[in-house]
This record gives sequence, structure tokens and C-alpha cells, in this order.
Amino acid sequence: MAQQPTLLPEIIRRRLEQLMLVARTVRAGAVKGDRRSVKRGASIEFADYRNYAAGDDLRQLDWNIYARLERPYIKLLEDEEDLAVHILVDASASMDFPADGELDQHKLLFAKRIAAGLAYLSLTSGDRLSVAVLRDGAPRQFGPARGRAQSLRLLQFVGQIDAVGLVNLDVALADFAQRARPGLTLLISDMFSLDGQYRDGLNALLSRGHEVAIVHVLAREELQPQVTGDLSLVDVETTLQQEVTLDGAMLSVYQQRLQSWRDELRGDCRRRGLHYFPLVTDAAWEQLILRDMRRAGLVK
Repeated sequence: MAQQPTLLPEIIRRRLEQLMLVARTVRAGAVKGDRRSVKRGASIEFADYRNYAAGDDLRQLDWNIYARLERPYIKLLEDEEDLAVHILVDASASMDFPADGELDQHKLLFAKRIAAGLAYLSLTSGDRLSVAVLRDGAPRQFGPARGRAQSLRLLQFVGQIDAVGLVNLDVALADFAQRARPGLTLLISDMFSLDGQYRDGLNALLSRGHEVAIVHVLAREELQPQVTGDLSLVDVETTLQQEVTLDGAMLSVYQQRLQSWRDELRGDCRRRGLHYFPLVTDAAWEQLILRDMRRAGLVK
């Protein structure tokens, strides 16, 4: 992909600026942000009243209510605090597919557009954002950063992500869990991991207090291969080669196994309390944020 495609068109960017990411439990941060916590604190946003109790700070007493009702009430205020948002982009070689197909159906480009959209949404909401690239080699990461002023650097970082090498999701996710502040963690991946393992990595994130969402990206050609006959298939990550004969019966078996794998992944996510969003690259990527995540309560 020599020419850098547009990751985040202006028309979508304007729609994202009206939204924010939501976690079931907002994790407290060191810097106050633009969002509202479920905790009660000392900011200026009114939340509710409760009866006065001995020892309460009299400065929190609502004297207007006392004058009208002759009963003391304490004003509860919403605390403003930042949410840690982590976007993990699988950039292993299997994401470079189809290598010579339609650009707009390329898995990594699709993933990068989703990452850019979610990250921009996070920055405009005042979240504490990090974007990490998952693959072999030295880890690459944007942030932690906060504020709309970081948008240009963010888009430059995401635009430069390329797909090479292997990824072991168990190892990559467990490593990230150890060094990242708990928060809302969004994994964008085709879930093709070395040895097919990912559960230990997800458990590591959950055990550290992360709320996790998986955006499972596959190309239409992976769901419905358009090839038949005697073929020599090469794994782009391991370079292992397999001679196969693809006919109607074999393709049917392949599609059944692929669907079973997706169903198993969906079931794993449901049992662990994770969000799961299966996507195909011929769909409109922005609908994940504007429709699917809003329905799931991750975006409002």
C-alpha cells in the first residue's frame, strides 16, 4: 500500500465528536477528564441529595433547601475523572490480506480505520489513550496521551502501522496487562494467533481489572473463498506449506469449521463478560462505533 488512504474522513470525524466511550465502571485516573464518574466527589456537577449526618462538611449543606424544608440535606456532586482507553491493533502478517485485492477490503486498513475512529473519539472525550501494536519484536505504542491536540500525531502513528511477523495473543495480551493501567481495552484482530491460543491473555487482562472488547476482523474472501482446484497454500506467518484440493465439499467443510470457530469465540467472550463484535471488511467500518457499540452500551 504505497499511497496512504484516508483513515478518518471529516464527515465521520464530526459525528464522532458528539460521542464518548463508556465503561461499566470508570477507573479513576490521576487527572480529571471530561467524563462523569459513578463516584461522588467534589466537582461542580450536581448529582443528588442525601440526609445530613453528624460529621458531614457543613460547606456541602444546601442552605436553600434547609430554609424551605427546615431539614438539613447534603449535596452530592459527580466527580470528573479520566478513563484509561487502550486500543490494541493486531499487526501480524495475517492481517495483510488480501495482499492484492480490493484496498478497502484489506484487513489491516480496516483495523486501522477502526482504531483511528475509536482513538479520536477517546481523545475528544478527554480520556487517557494508548494505542499499542501487537506483533513480534519491540513493542510500539502511541501515548498515553490526552486531548484533541494529539489527534494529528495519533493519525500519523496509526497510518504507519504495517503488518509483519507473528503474534502470540496469549503472550502479547498478558504482557500488556502487566504494564497498562486498568481501563477499557479494545482488541482489533483477526484472532489468528500462534498455536491458536488467546484465552490466557484475555484472562490476564480481566484479572488486572480491564474491561475488554474484541473487534474480530475477517475479510470476505476468508469467509467465502473464491478458489478451487489443486492448490499449494502457504501460511504467511509461519511459511508452512500445505497441498490441498479444494472442491465444493471441502469448501463447505471449511466454512462450517470457520463458523464453529467464530461461535466458540463468541461463547468464550460471553462467559467471560467480554464484548464481541464480529466484522467483515466489506462492511462500513464506522457502523461498529456509530451503531453496534452504541447498542452494546460502549458508546453514548
